[in-house]
Amino acid sequence: MENKLPTSDQNFVESLIPQRSPFVMVNELAEYSENHLISGFEIKEDNIFVQNGIFQASGLIEHQAQSVALHTGYKYYLLGKDAPTGYIGAIKSFEAEALPKVGDHLKSEVTILNEVMGVTLVNIITKLNDIEIANSQMKTVVK
Repeated sequence: MENKLPTSDQNFVESLIPQRSPFVMVNELAEYSENHLISGFEIKEDNIFVQNGIFQASGLIEHQAQSVALHTGYKYYLLGKDAPTGYIGAIKSFEAEALPKVGDHLKSEVTILNEVMGVTLVNIITKLNDIEIANSQMKTVVK
C-alpha cells in the first residue's frame, strides 16, 4: 500500500481505527515506523470529553489509546488488511500535568516497547505546544 504520511485526512485516519464519531480522539497521523508513531488531535467544543471548555483526563487516556490503535491500523493498512478491533488491556501508569482546552492541538508520541501475540506494551507522551502534559504506559490487545 501507498505511504500517505503525514496526513490529516479525517476519513483516512478514521478508516485506520475502530472508533467512530463522536468517539474519535485522533485526526492526524504525522509519523509512523514499526516501533513509533506521532498522532495529532484538535480539541473541539462538541467533544464528549470536554467540560467547561477543558478536555478531561479521561479524554487524554482515550486519545493516547486511539493513537496506539492508529499505529496498529496503519500497519495493517500497509499490509493491505482492514484495521483490527482492540481495547485497552491495562494502564500501568498515567500522569497528567495539565489539561488542554478547546482549540488546543495535541501531539502524542507512541513508542512500542514490546508486541507479542496481539498484546502491545507502549509508552505514550502527549504534548501541547511542545510541552509534555501527559504520559502513560499501557497494554493494548487486538481481538
